[in-house]
Amino acid sequence: MKIAVLLGGTSAEREISLVTGRAVGRALAERAHDVLLVDPAVGDAPIGVREAEAAAEIGAAPPPIREEAGNAVRAIAGEAVRAADVVFVALHGGTGEDGTVQGLLELAGKRYTGSGVLASALAMDKRASKLVLRQAYVPTPAWHVVSFEQDLDPAARGGSPSLPTDLAPDQAAEAAERLGGYPVVVKPNDQGSTVGLTVVRDEEGLGPAVELSGRYSRHVLIETYVPGREMTVAVLGGEALPVVEITPRGGLYDYESKYTKGMSEYHCPAGIATDLADMLAKTALCAFSAMGCRGYARVDYRVSPSGRPFCLEVNTVPGMTEMSLVPMAAAAAGIGFADLVDRIVRMALK
Repeated sequence: MKIAVLLGGTSAEREISLVTGRAVGRALAERAHDVLLVDPAVGDAPIGVREAEAAAEIGAAPPPIREEAGNAVRAIAGEAVRAADVVFVALHGGTGEDGTVQGLLELAGKRYTGSGVLASALAMDKRASKLVLRQAYVPTPAWHVVSFEQDLDPAARGGSPSLPTDLAPDQAAEAAERLGGYPVVVKPNDQGSTVGLTVVRDEEGLGPAVELSGRYSRHVLIETYVPGREMTVAVLGGEALPVVEITPRGGLYDYESKYTKGMSEYHCPAGIATDLADMLAKTALCAFSAMGCRGYARVDYRVSPSGRPFCLEVNTVPGMTEMSLVPMAAAAAGIGFADLVDRIVRMALK
């Protein structure tokens, strides 16, 4: 089968995507597929495995976002994608995960892995996804949105539109008060991999946290901090895989803790009571369905000291690095990495 793997891209998660795409491409090649790697940041020319190997290193901080949208259009229209039987989307964040690339693939008439346009857009927009989760009775932490677009002409706005309930950046302290005070979580509304995320413990740290998140998004989510345990549930083909618990050594599962070896410990299956594991699986499947996801996804949680799970977000293109959580959960279910990516491809063909 001819498979084009889209990797890299222009978002702040570019480095992670290169590692994911390289691993996916290698696994598919092991299954005797004809694999070409395509980086939309470059254009329509396929990149070699050696080039991908050299580029696939994750730093301790996310790279800057690159603005080269035209190359993504050329990549989708290029020969490598045009000749492929299926496209494996290994792009994280930005236009690769927010429905934009999925829309281009739809227009090109190509089958591709993962969720479609609407589910991708909803999941990437944290406010929109929280509204869907709330409607589906999936608990999620309370939130407010601070918008840097309040004074912009509508034509200049990007991403999620500003709403009448949005607050201006100088009203961030008011948002924290409405949520019951500190600590609060401050993060960009439309980024993944905890890019730009800060746990703010007092008003002094709020301004810098909002400013940091504002570098990555025009909309900043201020969210109630849920103390407790970090857990995630992978969904594969409508089935919830074993729960993974993450224990970051620094206390916060941030970008560095995710992608630096030794910074976090992982337990799969998580050492939790059966009723909690069942509740996490049930709500993960509910979130997956409510968003309209397909194929596979990962649903992230904080579990409070009382044992109540709060859904943080749904990831429609979860990582596939050596430290990634979906392959870890699949392995606990008896599914090897090559089998996992091959299964994802075959689900796309259906």
